[in-house]
Amino acid sequence: MAKAYLGIDIGTYETKGALVAADGEVLASAKRAHRMLVPRPGWAEHRAEEDWWQDFVTVSRDLIATGGVAPKDIRAVAASGIGPCVLPVDRSGAPLMNAILYGVDTRAMREIRELTDGLGGARIFETCGNALTSQSVGPKILWLKRNRPDVFDAAHKFLNSTSFLVHRLTGRFVVDHYTAANASPLYSADRLEWTDALTAEIAPLDRLPELAWTTEIAGGVTAEAAGATGLAAGTPVIVGTIDAAAEAVSVGVIEPGQMMLMYGSTIFTILVASSRLRDARLWWAPWLFAGQHAWLAGLATSGACTRWFVDQLARDLAGGEALDRLMRDAAASPTGARGLLFLPYFSGERTPIHDPHAKGLWFGLTLAHDRADMFRALIEGIAHATRHIFDTYSEAGAALGAIRAVGGGLRNPVWMQSTADICGGSQEMTKQRLGACYGDAFLAALGVGDARKADIRRWNPVTERVAPNAANAPRYARQHEIFLALYQRNRDLMARLGEDM
Repeated sequence: MAKAYLGIDIGTYETKGALVAADGEVLASAKRAHRMLVPRPGWAEHRAEEDWWQDFVTVSRDLIATGGVAPKDIRAVAASGIGPCVLPVDRSGAPLMNAILYGVDTRAMREIRELTDGLGGARIFETCGNALTSQSVGPKILWLKRNRPDVFDAAHKFLNSTSFLVHRLTGRFVVDHYTAANASPLYSADRLEWTDALTAEIAPLDRLPELAWTTEIAGGVTAEAAGATGLAAGTPVIVGTIDAAAEAVSVGVIEPGQMMLMYGSTIFTILVASSRLRDARLWWAPWLFAGQHAWLAGLATSGACTRWFVDQLARDLAGGEALDRLMRDAAASPTGARGLLFLPYFSGERTPIHDPHAKGLWFGLTLAHDRADMFRALIEGIAHATRHIFDTYSEAGAALGAIRAVGGGLRNPVWMQSTADICGGSQEMTKQRLGACYGDAFLAALGVGDARKADIRRWNPVTERVAPNAANAPRYARQHEIFLALYQRNRDLMARLGEDM
């Protein structure tokens, strides 16, 4: 009997799936696009039924139809998804409203301020391992309680994307520790459990899912879910995790000392560590396996900025070829974009500045600049923001070596080389670049005991490297100082400007 493992990941703009053999070979892949809803500035939402479950159903059926493996030979299933999110559901697991997305959704800033002031920032950080930011789940649940009391009162559980899918597949409300750590101030970093020691104001703890480790078996696929997805009833489903963690696993970032840089709608980094992080500029979470930790960071917008640029400033370019054309044009623009700088704060910013009022900015525009320079400056600005994260890691005590790069940005050589040059470090790429869904399949294999952690090196070996060009270092170093100063000198004006939006 051939063994196979099915992984499906729900991203910000599309869902991807992979059916993978026991040796890591990809038997089939599939994807389905969806939208991120922005009903008002500072809000970001998904429709759980349409964007999460129907995507999962469609992709699962596509994989089974094209993978050449009978459903009964799929040994295990794993899902991952964007997070941390807040989705209130009723007792049957039906969504009560659109899901509130991760840190790009900044609607709960008032709740963040009030909780931080009332409970004490140092106390929250010591108890939960994280400061309260737009990434935190607790303030968003409190926002619901205050602004949608009808939904809050009707909510049986508050789920994220992965726990919603696992419930649909197995009937169990469960979430992994890595995801749960984002629920500050409701998660204890020392005890690794839900807590109301800081406040009972937000929600009763029994409205949160059961806690488990990522590769634990949540249950078997129910008959109803089997009918919808094409999977065999009883197929084991692991607890799963957030997409970025599954993406890290997909390229072999699985043990302490290893780091992932994900080029996607947002830049996201994960450093696996043997100790708990204690720096409020970054995020901390238990890693996917007991006894290990993750140091995390992420920008609010990165690939989303390139998408915005195409939609708003390159409408004359043909459809799917627009981004490729802009990349070629940017490559022809000189290093440093002829003195043009860009702040990529189009949805505020997450780490390390944690400022929801931060705004995007091109600085240094002259009549000599053209669209190619603007796009190159945009790419380089994201790289400068990434260096700000890397420097914060170093200040927090991390030693950064070679980094595994993943995500859609790997198709953009200007972006990768600019990041290597500005950050001053090498990046490694692996053979398989499917992303989180491939990591999901490997985690599924771990969950049923068909693989060991070290097997990921055999599944997905390193095949390429991008090294920094030392000749570009002096120019980028000068520009990086200006990049940091631009935000520091303008943040008060950005906040004032935000009052008129």
